Amino acid sequence: MNVGKVPHEAIERVKKLREELNYHSYRYYILNDPIITDHEYDMMLKELMNLEKKYPELITPDSPTQRVGAKPLDGFKEVRHSVRLYSLDNTYSEEEILEFDRRVKRLLGVESLEYVCELKIDGLSISLRYESGILVLAATRGDGIVGEDVTANVKTIKSIPLKLRNPLDIEIRGEVFLPKSEFKSINDERSEEGLPLFANPRNAAAGTLRQLDPKEVARRNLDAFFYQIVDPYKYRLETQWEVLDFMKEIGLKTEPNAKLVGDAMEIIEYWKRWQQDKHSLNYAVDGAVIKVNSIHQQEELGYTAKSPRWAIAFKFPAEQARTKLLDVTFQVGRTGVITPVAELEPVTLAGTVVKRATLHNFDYIKEKDIRIGDQVILEKAGEIIPQIIKPIIELRTGEEKTIEPPTECPVCGEIVGKLKEEEVALRCMNPTCPAKLERRLMLFVSRDAMDIRGLGGKMITRLISTGLVKKFSDLYKLTPFDLAQLGSGVGDKTISNLLKEIEKSKKNPLSKLLVGLGIPGVGKKLAYDLARHFVTLEALEKAGVNELLEVQGVGKELAENIYAFFHNDEIEEELKELKAYVNTEEPKKEVKGILAGKKVVVTGVLKNYTRKEIHDLITALGGEVSSSVSKRTDLLIVGENPGSKLEKAKKAGVKIITETEFQKLIKGDGANDIS
Repeated sequence: MNVGKVPHEAIERVKKLREELNYHSYRYYILNDPIITDHEYDMMLKELMNLEKKYPELITPDSPTQRVGAKPLDGFKEVRHSVRLYSLDNTYSEEEILEFDRRVKRLLGVESLEYVCELKIDGLSISLRYESGILVLAATRGDGIVGEDVTANVKTIKSIPLKLRNPLDIEIRGEVFLPKSEFKSINDERSEEGLPLFANPRNAAAGTLRQLDPKEVARRNLDAFFYQIVDPYKYRLETQWEVLDFMKEIGLKTEPNAKLVGDAMEIIEYWKRWQQDKHSLNYAVDGAVIKVNSIHQQEELGYTAKSPRWAIAFKFPAEQARTKLLDVTFQVGRTGVITPVAELEPVTLAGTVVKRATLHNFDYIKEKDIRIGDQVILEKAGEIIPQIIKPIIELRTGEEKTIEPPTECPVCGEIVGKLKEEEVALRCMNPTCPAKLERRLMLFVSRDAMDIRGLGGKMITRLISTGLVKKFSDLYKLTPFDLAQLGSGVGDKTISNLLKEIEKSKKNPLSKLLVGLGIPGVGKKLAYDLARHFVTLEALEKAGVNELLEVQGVGKELAENIYAFFHNDEIEEELKELKAYVNTEEPKKEVKGILAGKKVVVTGVLKNYTRKEIHDLITALGGEVSSSVSKRTDLLIVGENPGSKLEKAKKAGVKIITETEFQKLIKGDGANDIS
């Protein structure tokens, strides 16, 4: 790297920025204890990007700017693993766990053993190689001997460090996964676009990691946990428990619920506990992995042709239920996609009563040969979305009915079809279909979008059915007289409150408007990034594909979708009218107010605020809302039943005030008490 002509100040500043950004990533993703705001992090990253743009000779592989810097790939190269990745034997039986324990003790000639129990993440195995602490290779498991080089894609996963906290040469094994919340969001988006849904988070993670465009991978928000080091003796590690601690020390994320146990009964207790509690996690787990703790004993036990003798996967039983498919109804989404929905005899599955389930699309129904009247097997994809896995054909009586795709829209009665011949989704082709408009309006008025309180589903349906609202801009033309025509339940107070909410929404920032427009692939976070990058709606409308690609997290496919959205005749016409009523700029944030620069935590039940209301108020007063108490916390606001955060704050010497004291503070009474 030739830096002879680069000013010394720039070299030092780049070095400092990288160190700080890597440290704050470690605090956020590994320790779950951030000490700066997202905005502060973004500003540092932007400064680093500008310096590297000015002095490209300063760019290094471990720079945080390189997470999404790679160009789309032509394909994946094969990688031979330095040490084979074995698969695990598995069992669903408590008796087989007891037999595993007896067999291991017999082979080792011991009477007692320590085991480590780790939750088995339902994701995609990955192997990482670091040289001098820098990530140089990431490979998929493949057949255990040869995998695929996915380094560029893995670099987009923010919880995986590009640079370790120690300058080690080391090889790590782990699991890449898609959080349940992301899985649901992606499938909701794919459903609206008429794309096939992912069957489960594991399939989604695998499909994501094999995307050829790293920017598309970055948009999916993958995560990872790590559980193994190749050649642990090299780092003076003698137990699996020490391996987990060591990985955390060097900056790698481990699953936080591992447990060291002393006998087989404790293994079974761990398995039973997490079989019940797994729904509380934001990632899918399908069992527990049980490992002999001592690495010396692991080596003594060795391997069979396929699996280690010192470990076993203790899997949870599949959560399925049998019920009857009573009928199929059709839902029309905001893009016109018609989705078949199964109406079921109510059945309890994964802790909830299920009455409806997705049937994905008509190709899925045909492939599975699902019929009305069938007894069917039901499962929750990723423990979230109920879906029919298969019909029980052996139980058919001959009275079952074939499910036929609709020949007309179930809402407006107009023609249905496909935008492309190869498309899976069937759509209503009527641009003014009330169902499309209803779904689009519900997104437009939602909390993350224009946040118009009082405009729920029933009110929107009435506004559409009476012809008062046919497009977004019509909301801003409503008068008291118009609303009075809606009839029962819509009195003067309702009308007054609704019109106030509509008026208030006119001042929303551009980012909230972008969420409400329902741009394909653009959620809350990306809407904010687009608004901050382009500042005005006019600039975003004029942006070409290459300009859109400059926004972090926007890949080629997404850039083309955004460009196509703003160059659709119907959208252009709608925005032309909408601009007359709403704000189309993103204001620059200035940190002002009595809580400026203060890190604030809220705990307990509040009488006068919802969580969102008080968080918004703290932010408006210049404060930074945090979810956990640390030594860096400036203020804890306490409601009823505050829990452990109160005790932690007392020990850390954090300023503590009640909800009543907070209200006095914002009115100016006692404002100087916070220091």
